[in-house]
Amino acid sequence: MNAVAKMPVPSPAIRPAHKAQGANQALWAWVLIGLAAYVVLPWYAIQDANGLAKVADVFSDESAGNGLMHALQWGRGWLWGGVAGLVLAAVAASMPAGKNQGAVLLLGGALGLLVLLGSGFSIGARGWSYEWMNQAWGELDVRQFGFGWGAFVVLTSLMVLFSFGLARRGFFKGDLFVAAAVVGCASLLALFIVYPVTKALAGAFFTEDNQLQWTAIIGRVFNERNFGLACISDGKRCGVAWNTLFIGLMTAASTTFLGTLMALMAERSGRKGSKALNVLALLPIITPPFVVGLGLILLFGRAGIVNAALESWFGVEPTRWFYGWFGVWVSQTFAFTPIAFMIMRSVVQGVAPSMEEAAQTLRASPVQTFWTITLPLLKPGLANAFLVGFIESMADFGNPIVVGGQFAVLSTEIFFSIVGAQYDQGRAASLAWILMVFALGVFMLQRKVLGSKSYTTVSGKGDAGIPMPLPTGVRRAVYGIAVPWMLFTLVVYVFAFAGGFVQTWGRDYTPTLNHFRSAFALEWGQFGIVWAGTAWNSFFTTIKLAAISAPMTATVGLLIAWLLARTEFKGQSAFEFSALLAFAIPGTVLGVSYILAFNVPPFELTGTSLIIILCFMFRNLPVGVRAGTAAFKQLDKSLDEASMMLRAGSVQTLRHVVLPLLKPALVTALVYSFVRAITTVSAVIFLVTAENELATTYIIGRVGNGDYGIALAYCTVLIVLMSLVTAAIQWLVGERSLGRRKAKAAAGTQGVH
Repeated sequence: MNAVAKMPVPSPAIRPAHKAQGANQALWAWVLIGLAAYVVLPWYAIQDANGLAKVADVFSDESAGNGLMHALQWGRGWLWGGVAGLVLAAVAASMPAGKNQGAVLLLGGALGLLVLLGSGFSIGARGWSYEWMNQAWGELDVRQFGFGWGAFVVLTSLMVLFSFGLARRGFFKGDLFVAAAVVGCASLLALFIVYPVTKALAGAFFTEDNQLQWTAIIGRVFNERNFGLACISDGKRCGVAWNTLFIGLMTAASTTFLGTLMALMAERSGRKGSKALNVLALLPIITPPFVVGLGLILLFGRAGIVNAALESWFGVEPTRWFYGWFGVWVSQTFAFTPIAFMIMRSVVQGVAPSMEEAAQTLRASPVQTFWTITLPLLKPGLANAFLVGFIESMADFGNPIVVGGQFAVLSTEIFFSIVGAQYDQGRAASLAWILMVFALGVFMLQRKVLGSKSYTTVSGKGDAGIPMPLPTGVRRAVYGIAVPWMLFTLVVYVFAFAGGFVQTWGRDYTPTLNHFRSAFALEWGQFGIVWAGTAWNSFFTTIKLAAISAPMTATVGLLIAWLLARTEFKGQSAFEFSALLAFAIPGTVLGVSYILAFNVPPFELTGTSLIIILCFMFRNLPVGVRAGTAAFKQLDKSLDEASMMLRAGSVQTLRHVVLPLLKPALVTALVYSFVRAITTVSAVIFLVTAENELATTYIIGRVGNGDYGIALAYCTVLIVLMSLVTAAIQWLVGERSLGRRKAKAAAGTQGVH
């Protein structure tokens, strides 16, 4: 005791000084990174070239010049604003940590960002970007193009330094990493979701002759075509807004219900073959969207097998009964049930068996335990799955366009408003506003249902319980509904992909592999293997862009989920909704908004592969956010607090404590973002170029030419590929270990005793 008492203990005054010194090293690092970018990297984007390959020319070539040379020699003096901001940040880094240092950091970061971004939006390839500037200050001789690597690194450095200033001023509890994460993620959401979508939505307030009129949106939104209820009184069509809301609620309910049943069957059935059932349940998510519609048409279309059988057996004349709201609902249920399954599976895994065992110890029956303990703990997952299913249904374009018939929804109406003969951007923008209001309403309803209740089930305490098997009645209901649905799924896919192995579906059913040879032929040439098939170029481009975007999507999505679950800051609700905004907007509108926003300086990305990667990333971001949010609601905050008490920083806690417990959510984000990047159509249909052709655009082109065999053969290859990638991701990430006994092992132990 005496020896312990005599051990020297650092005084409270010393420890903060050491921490401040270490934190100032981070400040210096970002200052030096920003200054170095002014010297070694090209400031502007280079046409048809990678700026990093032109580093040797930054002092001699104006097109590849660095920021310093542009400011000194080529007349772009506004670039000194970024240098001034970095110099002020360097002054702050030499000061002791505190509020005064934070004030200087805020001043430097804000000065640099405002000058560089302000000049970027004000000065373009033709001089001033706005006519009123020409009238006020005259023609500007100096031009500038889109930001390149140098500008990107400098802006990032200034943004991080600005966030450090907020932390020094007392925001985010003084945590530099949390401050940088919040500001960084908010900036990404603002730049790649809010800014382009806002630019597209603004069209609702402009007349046909491009004059601003605030009342223009009223007539475009509140009319019979959108909100008419004629279907109730005289059997005519309802408004397109009511159609979309009806299908959205129906799809959200059915996908959440079926996804929950599949999750319970996968995690609580204890039967062999559950892994095979899991693979079958995920089939729709790894399929191009129009394949399911094609399979359903082959079954239920006017010339489908069901109608043919009814006519042959009972003399029933074939009709188009499947086309309409019923066909859209069934096809969307096929498409989006796997998303609900992936969300619910991680939530079912997180239910603590000890709580179920405690209920049974108090003489609760298995049925009572399931309805009063297990099911209420699934509420966060149910709410998240319902929200994602509703937003996915509203934003879906492929299924309504294939099987919708005369049943119009908002996404198809927006598409025809943009690319149809009418080209009414104002109407498209007003319909997008309706979608946003619907999404916001469901989002607020979800928050109200969950409220401030706690659903924590994974804590730092030992939990070696055995997950409770499903009660007999519940198990029968689960298998009675889920298994037939999955068999139905298998039938649809068998019919859909059989067309890739026959000469011509409907006329010549001779088995053949000619479609695969045409698309994926390999030949041996003078210099080695020749990729002779017509599909190889789009195949390799798609895989490359999807492989780049998937880890970025998962990382940012889970980081946002962590910030929402573990930090509190002003504007948190707006932050969360902006992360979901990409799902509330149809893919066609998002693609057009990216063209409008990123076709001119300062962010000139149209025609590059980067704009496709960014569209993939932010289009699929909400699933990672929702899966992570549902998982975080089950993790006790005491785990984070215990790590902090042991002097671990936010980064260490996130890496060593939080991430290992988020493996199911990580798998969900990685798998979903990868396969959706490969199978998406509407969001990138306007962004692809001849150099960056994607698999889905290639398939659509073949379908347009009537080459259904090649299109279905390509889809078969994609499904096999994505199945292998899904299995590889699950194997690499691994399973979450919660220290629970396996049922078989526990049963063997009980037998020994």
